[in-house]
Amino acid sequence: MGYFEVLEEETLKLYEIAKNARSKGHDIELEPEIPLAKDLAERVEGLVGPKGVAARIKELEKDMSREEVAFQIAREIVTDTEVEGRDDTLEVREQKSDQAIRTALAILTEGVVAAPLEGIAKLKIKRNFDSGFYLAVYFAGPIRSAGGTAAALAVLIGDYIRISLGLDNYKPVDTEIERYVEEVELYESEVTNLQYSPKPDEVRKAVKNIPVEVTGEPTDKIEVSHRDLERVETNNIRGGALLAIAEGVIQKAPKVMKYAKKLKIDGWDWLGEFSKAPDPKGDDADAAPKVDDKYMRDIIGGRPVMAYPQAKGGFRLRYGRSRNAGLAAMGIHPSTMEIVEFLAVGTQMKIERPGKGNCVVPCDSIEGPIVKL
Repeated sequence: MGYFEVLEEETLKLYEIAKNARSKGHDIELEPEIPLAKDLAERVEGLVGPKGVAARIKELEKDMSREEVAFQIAREIVTDTEVEGRDDTLEVREQKSDQAIRTALAILTEGVVAAPLEGIAKLKIKRNFDSGFYLAVYFAGPIRSAGGTAAALAVLIGDYIRISLGLDNYKPVDTEIERYVEEVELYESEVTNLQYSPKPDEVRKAVKNIPVEVTGEPTDKIEVSHRDLERVETNNIRGGALLAIAEGVIQKAPKVMKYAKKLKIDGWDWLGEFSKAPDPKGDDADAAPKVDDKYMRDIIGGRPVMAYPQAKGGFRLRYGRSRNAGLAAMGIHPSTMEIVEFLAVGTQMKIERPGKGNCVVPCDSIEGPIVKL
């Protein structure tokens, strides 16, 4: 019997034990809550639904990329006229839009993070001041778990749903635009650093041009000075919305443009200004790489510094992965761990490049440390 067959058989045995234990009624639920899923399509259906979507995902996957499947499924859900036989009222359209964006986001994130359930609070159809209807996507803090690309594409999916429903663009007024600018600055100074810190004019440009309202629930108790706006339900910082705009749409502008062009979604060409890379033929082409000292600026008091930015004698970086290193781990030679003492298994580190945080795991197949006695 093959390895995967053994895993499946043993898992089913454990589920039977869990079912028998639950059936005795000592727990709130009488069945194990975690559904079994063999692949992405089944995970998506189990996580967010709707019923029967797994078969359609598998059918589309034969000819389309994952991103195209996500957009196509979203469109099919919102244009489905047979929603429990009810008329296509505003409320029904909101429900279909909500289901569509969650299912599409679950496809993009492979059904393995909480973002499709927790990262999107709701979708609402609201009114512009000229009486036209537009779509508002309410993001929450856990959208961070989706990653920047998926958060950005969630906004693009929102626009795709808006087009499918025949709704107008979101038309913000000046006070609403300045509210976003203030929130980004407050979030950076009072809450935590964003992976990408957009300039005020970049925020203004994004908010003016994104065709749906990127809003959200209050995530922090910090209040803003642009208060009591008619279309914004809270005076507190909306962390989820800021992540979707700054770390999503602005930071991942080239990817958003790529998919907007691929799927023929108009109205996203303005992102070209965010995605212009510096000319490699310029004078600085042969210059030394820029020193990135962000990890030093973010340091918490009492943490040891292993090396200054680009200092000789610091860690060498080798890309690759050993069997015990997960997605956010860094393999360190056991001798290094012994010598510097501070680096135990699971210690969190921040490194200069690529600038992300990671956890330490031992790895003895890399080069050991060079020690100056």
